[in-house]
Amino acid sequence: MSTLKIMGVAAGLALGFATLPALAFEPERDVTIVVTSSAGGGSDTATRILASVIDELELTPVNFLVENRTGGSGSVGYSFVAGRTGDPYLWTKVGVSFFTTPLMGESPVSYTDFTPLAAISVDPYIMVVAANSPIQSLDDIIESGRMISGTTGIVADPALLAQKLQEELEIEVDIVPFGGDGEVTAALLGGHIEVQFGNPSEVLELIEAGEVRAIAASSDRRVPGFDDIPTFVELGYDVVQTQLRGFVMPRDVPEDAVGYWTAIIEQAVASPQWKEQYLDRFNAIPYVLSGAEFQAEMDRRNEEYTELMTTLGIIE
Repeated sequence: MSTLKIMGVAAGLALGFATLPALAFEPERDVTIVVTSSAGGGSDTATRILASVIDELELTPVNFLVENRTGGSGSVGYSFVAGRTGDPYLWTKVGVSFFTTPLMGESPVSYTDFTPLAAISVDPYIMVVAANSPIQSLDDIIESGRMISGTTGIVADPALLAQKLQEELEIEVDIVPFGGDGEVTAALLGGHIEVQFGNPSEVLELIEAGEVRAIAASSDRRVPGFDDIPTFVELGYDVVQTQLRGFVMPRDVPEDAVGYWTAIIEQAVASPQWKEQYLDRFNAIPYVLSGAEFQAEMDRRNEEYTELMTTLGIIE
């Protein structure tokens, strides 16, 4: 498994219209960003903060409108965007379902039906247990030979992460699906499951309140703000699973428009405002890719999901 690539941000990057490359495209109307999950979730929050930072920095004269189009495990929103071929004023946010829903045959479009703009960050997962759990480390799980984990969907990252641990730790894993992250947490605290995998923003307050205990992180290096939590890699297990956050457009958008919007995103995520309002606040890891590099990352992620879901018998 390839390791996580952390992209540095050039110091002193000047912001504003003057820094944009000389491109023929000049926006004439507002941009709509389609989020395929509900308002308030991780994808929605990242999208709205990025739009706010772009506006705050006055990087472009037009506005950004965030539109939540939920349903069909992402297929409703992604199908809408893919159907607007050539539209230079329409983006959508990449999430787990961007890859998994098409692989399960539940979407008429796949990740190949979009034009990559830029990846902006990755969110690792923190494995936690209830504070009163007898589990103190991975060794305890290995000794018991079994683990009960909760997830918001059987093809969600936490479920795939649990399956990776099953192979690496050579244990049996039971995965219990729930309707949302809150239900998973309630089940953990109630003793109905043994472990939960949550993004840093989801488990930080629980850790600080002493309600849960962190065991390990799923990134290939320690998570900012969680410096005392080892990674699975550090503990000797080849387990890396992160949630990719980025943006794509429909196919056949003019190259100058793609270049213009990519430059806007790159400037925004290089700013102190983005670091303060998103990266530091949500303990996210910067991961900036564009163009062919972003396309290659999407290819790699799709291949990884395909292999894992085939191994699990979810797809053939």
